[in-house]
Amino acid sequence: MPRIDTELFIARRISSRRQGRSNVMVRIATMTVAVGMAVMIIALAVVTGFKKEITAKLVGFGAHVRIVSLYSNNSLETDPIHADPRLEEAISELPDFGSVSRYALKGGMIKTPDAIQGVALKGIGADYDTSFLNAHLLRGTVPATGGESRAKDLLISENTARTVGLDVGDRVEMLFIDTSRPVRRDRFKICGIYSTGMEELDNSMTFTDIRNVQRLNGWDEDTISGYEVLTTDFDRIEEFSQAVYQTVFDLADDMEDILKVEDVIGLNPNTFDWLRAHDVNAAVIIVIMLLVAFLNMVSAMLIILLEKTSTIGILKALGMRNGRVQKVFLLRSFKIVAVGMLWGNVIGIGLALLQKYTGALRLDSAGYMLSEVPINLDWTWWIALNAGVPLVMLLLMTVPAHAVSSIKPEKTIRYQ
Repeated sequence: MPRIDTELFIARRISSRRQGRSNVMVRIATMTVAVGMAVMIIALAVVTGFKKEITAKLVGFGAHVRIVSLYSNNSLETDPIHADPRLEEAISELPDFGSVSRYALKGGMIKTPDAIQGVALKGIGADYDTSFLNAHLLRGTVPATGGESRAKDLLISENTARTVGLDVGDRVEMLFIDTSRPVRRDRFKICGIYSTGMEELDNSMTFTDIRNVQRLNGWDEDTISGYEVLTTDFDRIEEFSQAVYQTVFDLADDMEDILKVEDVIGLNPNTFDWLRAHDVNAAVIIVIMLLVAFLNMVSAMLIILLEKTSTIGILKALGMRNGRVQKVFLLRSFKIVAVGMLWGNVIGIGLALLQKYTGALRLDSAGYMLSEVPINLDWTWWIALNAGVPLVMLLLMTVPAHAVSSIKPEKTIRYQ
């Protein structure tokens, strides 16, 4: 019989006996591994969920990279620039390029007989990627753009609709105040209602055809607030942003405007610092869960060793070396870890899916930026977790397994 089969056979025989204190400790150790695994899965699902959802929504309302006038500040309405097809073509040839679109912004107020709500009116064109808006559309449609005639469609958030008492199909008046000209009024038709759960931005952002904003600002069709550029690889956004900057710099002498390039991380530093802090929290949770599981596994292992002292003595007397005896108990430990991980995966993934599809756990969007706990189940970290946990646990379990070396056959074998 091959060596590993012998050791596996003995490990199975040991685990098949259900009486004694070891059975209780084995159950406790298995339960600890299961709970620890479930907590680690939920922690990583929530942490990566926060990063994915908040990043996606910040990008959805803006972009990965923004090109605006150098003289613009952090106010809503930036200095206008002139659209440059050469710049658009050069950016479209960059590696990891996703899309580039023109946009225009105007601050205004939605006025109804019962309420007034200040909003940002964002004008988008036919080149704008509307996948984000469509994904969060509750009813209606996104604004019509690019047609021969200028559509007076207006997309507003559910919170704004509730505040001012509007719904799809209603007509609404908007007021636009400018220090250099009298108050302007314009009427729009509500074409759709959206909700992202990011209430701070939901409460302020509305969308319409870019030509409506250009007309309100007194601009021609080639005057815009800036460009929004998307990349296909967010993990390399710094490199992509630098490439866009280099493109702008190379064309600077031939352009009418002096431009600057900003990425979503630079525009929202506090938010991304907060998200990075969650990585530390997840790491601490994983370390604590591994430590608790290890301590319980050590306790179970030591009790099993104490109860099987005579068995160990007999095996040694029959010529089995310390390393092979240790392997017997490591195989026993592996079964405890495997069963615990199986139950931990079932519990952890089950709870994560329950939250993902029901949104049962709600959040205060003022403090967490989202209205419900986000969940992201990704094969990458799941496989890494399920491969890393048993490896770390078995490496740690070699420490108590060395206790086998101190057991002397002549002192442990007893004749009944």
